[in-house]
Amino acid sequence: MRIENRLAELGLQLPEPMSPPPGVTLAFPWVRVFRGRAFVSGHGPQLPDGSIAGPLGKVGADVTEEQAYEAARLTALAVLGSLKRELGDLDRVTAWLRVFGMVNAAPGFARTPAVINGFSDLVVQLWGPDAGEHARSAVGLAELPFGIPVEIEAEVAID
Repeated sequence: MRIENRLAELGLQLPEPMSPPPGVTLAFPWVRVFRGRAFVSGHGPQLPDGSIAGPLGKVGADVTEEQAYEAARLTALAVLGSLKRELGDLDRVTAWLRVFGMVNAAPGFARTPAVINGFSDLVVQLWGPDAGEHARSAVGLAELPFGIPVEIEAEVAID
């Protein structure tokens, strides 16, 4: 309960499972556990009730870099919520291995690493540098599902 206590100290709340838009079926698990690892499907920013958090649109046009950083932070909470539901306890995560961050980038927006720092900064704040630092990519894409500004997937080691 160390990680969950830290979240509470920071005043952060894990969201409910994602509520996809009407008519959308998501035919994959949010987390796949296999041989001491948990592979986390792409998540977007969520509000505490599980709905998609705004603002929506392209970073660098509709969404500011600062708003996108916050969206990446909300995405981290969504990922943690899925890990908690699958693993039962976030303390089972012994190391963050890899993070793949995707940014819904307007033409010419090239500061995708600064956006995905919203995710990475929170993970390192919660787990510390030894377990929290991870390999990472941060890429800009032409579109993301539902118009979300950020989508992030991850791989963690678990006990």
